[in-house]
Amino acid sequence: MKSKTVAKLVRPDEHIVSSKVKLPVSKALVSRKISLASSLSRSKSAVARQKNRTNSNSNARIAIRSVALPHDARHHVDRANPPDRSETLRRFLSYLAAERGLSRNTLDAYRRDLEDAQRFFADHPPATIEHAAAEEWTAFFRDASMRNLSTKTVARRVATARTFLRFQAVEGREIDDILARLDRPKPERDLPHVLSRDQVVRLINSPDPESPLYARDVAILELLYASGLRASELCQVRLGDVNLSVGYVRVLGKGHKERIVPVGQAAVDAIGRYLQTCRGMLVKAPIDRLFVSRTGRAMERIGLWQLVQKMAVRAHLVNEVSPHVLRHCFATHLLGGGADLRVVQELLGHADVGTTQIYTHVDSTRLKQVHAKYHPRR
Repeated sequence: MKSKTVAKLVRPDEHIVSSKVKLPVSKALVSRKISLASSLSRSKSAVARQKNRTNSNSNARIAIRSVALPHDARHHVDRANPPDRSETLRRFLSYLAAERGLSRNTLDAYRRDLEDAQRFFADHPPATIEHAAAEEWTAFFRDASMRNLSTKTVARRVATARTFLRFQAVEGREIDDILARLDRPKPERDLPHVLSRDQVVRLINSPDPESPLYARDVAILELLYASGLRASELCQVRLGDVNLSVGYVRVLGKGHKERIVPVGQAAVDAIGRYLQTCRGMLVKAPIDRLFVSRTGRAMERIGLWQLVQKMAVRAHLVNEVSPHVLRHCFATHLLGGGADLRVVQELLGHADVGTTQIYTHVDSTRLKQVHAKYHPRR
């Protein structure tokens, strides 16, 4: 048996790359070791190449899903794209999410209306949602009315169809004649339900002082009434959006439109107490939302709705009370106190003053006072 110099096999992660040692070995043994090392090296290389291909494919899939859409838009589109939906409809919903910046609730309304239209046209061939004429859209709206849907719902579906048709026009379809023949039904004007000032006070005073959530519940009710925020807007308020020294809250409303809403001293004091005595005990991990749940997570709309309902029961209020009722109270009581309609429109974040004008019809006492003051024949 001869003495031969061979390379010592070491793991790649060791500091020593190779070393030479004198071993008495046979040629056959050396050959077997070299063959084994070569096979092992080839296997590792094949595994590495397969892993690289897998990672590359995975990254490519992630990139395809991510391209051109922000995170929220992807969330909306993924939720609203069943496999049987037409390609045009999928592009339209993607456009609404990515380009128009619509809220999740608005996107869901568009999706439901157009999916209902797609089902209707599928049951009434040869019309399709991409090629439906004015008569076929009118038949769809008439069917909705015959199913006892409210005039407001039918009007919303007409608006959805018109928006969809304008999107098709961008893609090259001639739609002027169709739009001209789609009449918008005039929705009935339902007066909003409001509470009296005394009822609002009872509601704000209804949280249990012995509850560990007392300061939070009072702060939420005070801010809803002081600012007229929508439920989703209040849930999205962050710590940096509130300036207690000046007395205002920055709000991101529908269509990502930002507005500044002043809040009264009662709400400022209530929020200050909540931040000092309650929020720190609820938060388990860093979070920038102003209001959190009992588990330390960001407050959600359903939790806010349940909270207001619970406090309404404690206050012995007969009618159903929701966060939006406090928004109605905010607007109605401001106008009843003599606030300018345009100012209230700005505070509520309404795009159209006609939406705000409905609150002028709620307080009949205010209307009588204005009539008595300004009409020449008292």
